[in-house]
Amino acid sequence: MTIYDTTSTEELVWERLALIPDPEVPVISITELGVVRDVQWDGRQLKIVITPTYTGCPAMQLFVAEIRAAMHEQGFDDVVIETVYSPAWTTDWISPEAKEKLRKYGIAPPVKGASDDPFSEPPVVPCPRCGSEHTTLQSQFGATACKALFTCDDCKEPFEYFKHF
Repeated sequence: MTIYDTTSTEELVWERLALIPDPEVPVISITELGVVRDVQWDGRQLKIVITPTYTGCPAMQLFVAEIRAAMHEQGFDDVVIETVYSPAWTTDWISPEAKEKLRKYGIAPPVKGASDDPFSEPPVVPCPRCGSEHTTLQSQFGATACKALFTCDDCKEPFEYFKHF
């Protein structure tokens, strides 16, 4: 692929990456989740830098495969995907729009300042369905390591909480 305008090419790549859903929470993209850290195009090689949500995240192989397929569809032949672990991913990198999408999907978004230390008091996590703050932690571990299970004491519905990291 020969494109001379680096800025517009990188913007095109970001736009395409924004269409790749998170495999565990398909209502948000990998860019909204904040795992895509950087895009660099030098006119010949495309480099995409990603950070896993946690070390050993099982979705990383799928992220890489989806990114490669998407970039191949865009005509990029030389794609390097670099995984970096420092600084560590944080839920602060999830976009505000993605947090709202999580809530509408039925997953409580991360609560800023919450500790995920199992020996600390559980955070006050508003119910994503009714908004009540009267919720109870049922399990520190949900379907994935990045989520916990709560129940709303008012509407009685169970829900997942995307832990704050």
